[in-house]
Amino acid sequence: MPNSSVYAASKAALIPLAKTLSAELLPQGARVNVVSPGPIHTPLYGKLGLDAATLDATAAQILAQVPLGRFGKPEEVAATVLHLASPESAFIVGSEIIIDGGMSQL
Repeated sequence: MPNSSVYAASKAALIPLAKTLSAELLPQGARVNVVSPGPIHTPLYGKLGLDAATLDATAAQILAQVPLGRFGKPEEVAATVLHLASPESAFIVGSEIIIDGGMSQL
């Protein structure tokens, strides 16, 4: 995406940071993982200062890249974070969980 280099760089930095923090904090019993959401339906898009037609066109372009054909819901991201915080995920350490409807994987 044009004009997103700082955003992309900061997001990319989180993955090695999580791996390093995992190794450093594991002796204290802390696990560190990364949740990487893709297109999630949030108020962010309405705050970009774009008119409705441009927002709709942008949303259509994004949706064309998502195999599931929809934006994710904030609740779906929250459910993944809750899972990572639960005992059921005790064997997940230093990992990235991508929540993007298959956009980056398929």
